[in-house]
Parts: sequence; structure tokens; C-alpha cells
Amino acid sequence: MVKTIERHGIPVVQMCNLIPVATTVGANRMVPTISIPYPLGDPEQPVEEQYKLRYHRVGVALDALATPVEEQTVFKVKI
Repeated sequence: MVKTIERHGIPVVQMCNLIPVATTVGANRMVPTISIPYPLGDPEQPVEEQYKLRYHRVGVALDALATPVEEQTVFKVKI
């Protein structure tokens, strides 16, 4: 679906924890997430830490969305 949307001129960022799968299906912009059940958080962490983590990952995704790419790109996130 990502490739189809991009073919129509709409940039897409795929946030996922299985980067090899996203690469195989043809995603152009990928942002790594935390885990399958909690892609943008960790319920074991305090609420403030979860907020910081989510804020950062979504910020990376927005930057990726605005970045022109020629080939498949995995955008780095701080750990």
C-alpha cells in the first residue's frame, strides 16, 4: 500500500519495528519503533519517559516525511 500511495505523489513514512519486512515490501522512508505490541512506547516506563520517546519518534517521522529520498532510507532515532 505504501508504494501505491507514493506513486500518486504522496510521501509516506512507515514506522515499524521490523525494518527488513518494510524494506521487502518497498517502503521508501522507514522509522524504527520499539516493539510489536507497543510501537511507540513502553508501558513499564513512567508516563513522562513515554511522552519523550513518542515525541521524538514522531518528530523523526515528520522530518523523514519532508526529506526527499531517491532510494529506501531508514531514518535514525536516538535510543
